[in-house]
Amino acid sequence: MSKISVSDLNFFYGKAQALHDISIDIPEREVVAFIGPSGCGKSTFLRTLNRMNDTIPIARVEGKVMIDGKDVYEPNTDVASLRRKVGMVFQKSNPFPKSIFENVAYGIRINGIHKNRADLYERVEKALNDAALLGEVKDRMNTSAFGLSGGQQQRLCIARALAVQPEVILMDEPASALDPIATQKIEELIVELKKQYTIAIVTHNMQQAARVSDRTAFFMLGKLVEVNPTQKMFTNPDEKLTEDYITGRFG
Repeated sequence: MSKISVSDLNFFYGKAQALHDISIDIPEREVVAFIGPSGCGKSTFLRTLNRMNDTIPIARVEGKVMIDGKDVYEPNTDVASLRRKVGMVFQKSNPFPKSIFENVAYGIRINGIHKNRADLYERVEKALNDAALLGEVKDRMNTSAFGLSGGQQQRLCIARALAVQPEVILMDEPASALDPIATQKIEELIVELKKQYTIAIVTHNMQQAARVSDRTAFFMLGKLVEVNPTQKMFTNPDEKLTEDYITGRFG
């Protein structure tokens, strides 16, 4: 069963077309990795899935993005609730200038999804636990989030996304600014999270794509060249262009 089904998607910045006829299905509770050279449209495509590109005045979309059978670009779509359902974790961790606790509590509060203070605490702790961070921060929940290491800050941002109970998590190069140990923790976390969530990740690191994803999609010049189960993609791709990229002949 596809959680996300994209068909004939075209995306424009003004008159410049950035994505061409993208069609892809993303099954529920799988990790799909988007790979390809810089500027090929991976991040732009990721951002079409929860309408993050709406913030760009000259952006325009054609085609369909169906999540659970509903087109997210229909005129009556509640974009706030879409973004609650489809959470986003950015390349650079962006904690709020608040305590660790308040960072995670923020989305719960503004969405009004807690019953009382005890429930709020429970939800914050669960999100931190799901992001594999609770053990490291439980004794300093009221200290500034900026006191955390880079890898911890990124897991805090993941916890913040998880706190509002999304169904899909989009990750735009979540480990590119991190050291190898922090990267490994994020990768282990992604594998754990797919038991509950559908995950789409943009990565420049092909080894990372091979380690964490169930299927891989290769983008080139705004086009989706190929999508296949990850093992097949890295051992026996259908397209010569994919093979050339994966073996390092360009990119």
